[in-house]
Amino acid sequence: MTGLGLMSDQFQEGMGTPKDVASAAKLAARNVKATDPSDYSLRRIQVLMGAMFTEYARAMTAESKHKDAGPHIERSYGLANFAHDVLEQAAPALKARGCDVSPLL
Repeated sequence: MTGLGLMSDQFQEGMGTPKDVASAAKLAARNVKATDPSDYSLRRIQVLMGAMFTEYARAMTAESKHKDAGPHIERSYGLANFAHDVLEQAAPALKARGCDVSPLL
């Protein structure tokens, strides 16, 4: 996720390309999907974050082809907000089990 953040920042500053950001988003999606969380809420987060990164990659791919990236960005942000809500609701139970997710909120 850090790499994607850096690539996105560079793109916004005019130093990166949409293809670079799309590649970083695809990698982030693969990394998230490769995890194996045992907690139900974290499995939900895994699915939501994987979908969010995939939509972001689609947005950047559309941008690189001078097409409308808006619908993909909108879905990506919607998935991010939903993931945040799920994580926020699960945080107390996760913390009780020794998993502090507060830095992610």
